Amino acid sequence: MLYFKRGSQNDILSADDLRSGVFAALDKIGKCKKVLVLPPDITRFYSRAGELTNFVRQYYRERLADILPAIGTHFAMTDAEISRMFGDVPKSLFRVHDWRGSLVTLGEVPGEFVSEISGGKVDYSWPAQVNRLLVEGGHDLILSIGQVVPHEVAGMANYNKNIFVGCGGSQGINTSHFLGAVCDMEKIMGRADTPVRKVLNYACDHFAKKLPIVYVLTVVQANDHGPVTRGLFIGDDIECFNLAAELSLKVNFQMLSEPLKKVVVFLDPHEYKSTWLGNKSIYRTRMAMADGGELIVLAPGLKEFGEDRQIDALIRKYGYIGTPRVLDAVKNNDDLRANLSAAAHLIHGSSEGRFKITYCPGHLTEEQIKSVNFEYADLKTMTQKYNPAVLKSGFNDIAGEKVFYISNPGLGLWAFKDRFEKG
Repeated sequence: MLYFKRGSQNDILSADDLRSGVFAALDKIGKCKKVLVLPPDITRFYSRAGELTNFVRQYYRERLADILPAIGTHFAMTDAEISRMFGDVPKSLFRVHDWRGSLVTLGEVPGEFVSEISGGKVDYSWPAQVNRLLVEGGHDLILSIGQVVPHEVAGMANYNKNIFVGCGGSQGINTSHFLGAVCDMEKIMGRADTPVRKVLNYACDHFAKKLPIVYVLTVVQANDHGPVTRGLFIGDDIECFNLAAELSLKVNFQMLSEPLKKVVVFLDPHEYKSTWLGNKSIYRTRMAMADGGELIVLAPGLKEFGEDRQIDALIRKYGYIGTPRVLDAVKNNDDLRANLSAAAHLIHGSSEGRFKITYCPGHLTEEQIKSVNFEYADLKTMTQKYNPAVLKSGFNDIAGEKVFYISNPGLGLWAFKDRFEKG
């Protein structure tokens, strides 16, 4: 059922608009005694999920019992991050998702189904795992809050991905990410119907019907004046997601008439501290990059590779070496085979030798950057040359050089028309 919908390419939703929409939806849902909220973490700060969670708290007051950020494999949120994103919501309400423990397996998506939707690329069964709190917490309403935007694994982010990946377990996260990688991310990004989404939908339809989940989904567009919220959709089934995904394609996806030879991406230091997240600069631009082009990533907050210590070690060990070598490494190495999400990430983060990736990190050395197969450039020097405070989104002329600038890769997808159609 759809409880609320509002959105268009030209709509601008204020905080008051979001509050009114949330309250209208919750009025329709009816009385609830114990509520659980599943928002994203600080890496999705611009989703407006922090404000939306605060509105839920205003509505339910003491009946909001638990807040479980859907961190997936990311680090747990710090107190400072919670304050920045959620304001004065009491920190005592926040729980930490343990993606290697505290799990319940609701069921298994059959290997035959996974094989069919992947074209035989993988044939393993897929465990529908969720945090134990969703099943055993005694909640009569679970609000899954987040932003729908093009995504490198699922095609479009959020909806039941927030449940089975954001609040999921290591095996489910690993195998879903690997499924997306072997099915070619360039055939997945910007599409609502993908192999990974089919698996998540199967799990939702077959194993999660008894969970009282309602989705609160935003669509946010980036522009030179900051993020603008274009839509809010609230419902308990796929209609809510489809409406948000349709709008997201209109406002988050830029189709280009020519491939880009030089792209500069800025990574907000509050949001992007690892290549695990910072490689969105690669994922979201790869279909726009010209052969032989260069992607320059200004990353003042970059201090590590993985959001998880074990995955960080694997990235440092193997590096972004391209699909064939990663697949060989999976076959021949137990550590990578046991961490397929890391293997998928290594595939996603490689240009496959088609264009150059130059990282300009705030806290990693030249040796560290080059050790994982990226090029290195000094952050201060490159920031002076490509100043984010001066550049405008899109094409810029810098001393006769044509440069395409992106202020936040997490809020969009860019593609050259011919490459997207071939994908």
